[in-house]
Amino acid sequence: MRNPHAGSPFEATDADVAQALLDVSVPTLMLSCLHITGDPSIIRGPLRPAGLFLNEVQGYMSEEDKSDARALALEIIGSWRDQGCPEPAPLSPELIHEMMSWLVCEDVPTEYVPMLLEEMGLDGTDARTMGPIGTESQRADFPVVVIGCGQSGLLAGIRLAEAGIPFTIVEKNAGVGGTWWENTYPGARVDVGNHFYCYSFEPSDHWSRYFARQPELQQYFEDVMDRHGIRPHVRFSTEVLGAAWDEETATWSVWTQAADGTQDTLVARAVISAVGQLNRPNLPDIPGLDDFAGPAFHSARWDHSVDLAGTKVAMIGAGASGFQIAPAIADAVGHLTIFQRTAQWMFPNPNYHAEVGPGVQWALRHLPFYGRWYRFLILWPGCDVGLHAARIDPDYPDQQRAISETNEFTRQMFTEWITSQIGDDPELLANVVPDYPATGKRTLQDNGSWLTTLTRPHVDLVRTAIDHIETDAVVTTDGERHEADVLVLATGFQATRMLAPMTITGRDGTDLRTMWGERPFAHLGITVPGFPNFFMMYGPGTNLAHGGSLIFHSECQMRYITGCIETLVGGEHRTMEPRAEVAAEWHARSQAEIQTLVWSHPSVTSSFFKNTDGEIHIVSPWRLVDYWTWTNEPDVTEFILE
Repeated sequence: MRNPHAGSPFEATDADVAQALLDVSVPTLMLSCLHITGDPSIIRGPLRPAGLFLNEVQGYMSEEDKSDARALALEIIGSWRDQGCPEPAPLSPELIHEMMSWLVCEDVPTEYVPMLLEEMGLDGTDARTMGPIGTESQRADFPVVVIGCGQSGLLAGIRLAEAGIPFTIVEKNAGVGGTWWENTYPGARVDVGNHFYCYSFEPSDHWSRYFARQPELQQYFEDVMDRHGIRPHVRFSTEVLGAAWDEETATWSVWTQAADGTQDTLVARAVISAVGQLNRPNLPDIPGLDDFAGPAFHSARWDHSVDLAGTKVAMIGAGASGFQIAPAIADAVGHLTIFQRTAQWMFPNPNYHAEVGPGVQWALRHLPFYGRWYRFLILWPGCDVGLHAARIDPDYPDQQRAISETNEFTRQMFTEWITSQIGDDPELLANVVPDYPATGKRTLQDNGSWLTTLTRPHVDLVRTAIDHIETDAVVTTDGERHEADVLVLATGFQATRMLAPMTITGRDGTDLRTMWGERPFAHLGITVPGFPNFFMMYGPGTNLAHGGSLIFHSECQMRYITGCIETLVGGEHRTMEPRAEVAAEWHARSQAEIQTLVWSHPSVTSSFFKNTDGEIHIVSPWRLVDYWTWTNEPDVTEFILE
């Protein structure tokens, strides 16, 4: 069988190929040519990328060098086509490592290579899957309930199906996708490059944009679900109310309620929570909010029946969602008032709204391993590099401004990007340049649409705090009334209230959320002492703030969970749970590490990462390569097995 990444045969003319090559990432193209020829001199000559930055896919090559590289590639690709597009021979691990370092213009440490090879899957296999677990009767006796059918719940279903484990996914929404089902607001799109923000085993060559919009993302998960036959296993429009552990039978009882009010109880040997952290809207506690006479809705519950044309819209909140909404609705509204508590750091991304050209789509389908190397090119600049900039130097002066020399450089770069778009407007400039260290909160990216929107005459940015809301206006603490016909609440989610509002009851009647309080913890973010056979995806301490993608993390977590299930089924164990001291040590170590990073710095206030005590328990402070290593397989010595 032909390697699925080895390119599909084609008959395009030289002229058609030449036109396509004008569109592609030239450094990635050169690596594809190396696969075709097996000739490493392609990357050992003068044609090479000059540098790397997130979302910069041309390696800062000169136009002359890119032209020369395309001419060389056209000759190689034409000859390959004329031979019938034979599958290229595998390259040596040493050469693959050299190609990695060449593409990103730095030595890729050896410790990263196994993770990257697995992520790229150049051999055409999916190393994170496993075949059927145990015997047929053992598998039949181990039903699993998965809570949620977003990207992580769908992934859980796929892996359980591959393992032959019977399962049911319970999803509160009417369709798959989680956040990509719920967040249909104007402008909703992903902020991780789509050729990395997709399952490693389900790469997509059809993305219409580099940062896809919500409808296309949701459709991707629909397609994946049907391709893997998961839909029959999902109970849509059904919410999990809670789950309780039965010690005598070593099973979980999971209580559900359908949209029509019908209640049911599912019995499972294991439960996988895949509910995520950003699925319960955070509604602001503002006096008079209920008195507003016009339409008022949260960004995650967008009311598409409301026509915004010519209306006065007040948007409360300007984080990641509001940042996307404002540019998308500015043309339609009569007036837009944006209420922002704190300014957001952002960095330039010229491809943020760009369409994927036909040449790139052609290369993804036909050029050997082009898609795999392009995925790596998107992954690497966000793979642990951000942790270095986030590290606090306790001896660095003026830590309200920056927390290290590297962080100061980042601040200057971000500030130059912001100020270059404002022009001669000192008042607006004062409102859009943050007063806390760079990357201290979720850092946004843009191609200029946000700041361009703020400079429009019918758009106002208000940084004064809100005092109360009246029937037709938002009133700030300075007494000014900002009239509004429509109220949009872009106020984020209850990220620190993990697993709310479900009631999860473990051994001895222990309620999980009561035990946690505002300090949720789980070993590796996955398992909790006293809660046997209960696993979490996107659990405490696994939100990524420094790079990577949540899909990558989910794939790590589900392989670990599948390994746990294999331990239970194949080893004929009734239960497994982490030892209390192991989970406590993990939590303490994570908390110590997070204290060394900018997100926990006292100068960063009002962050959704922090609980009411200013502590962070939801963000991962670890390198991707470390988390990948730790979750490769469960260490049974860390568990109590019965």
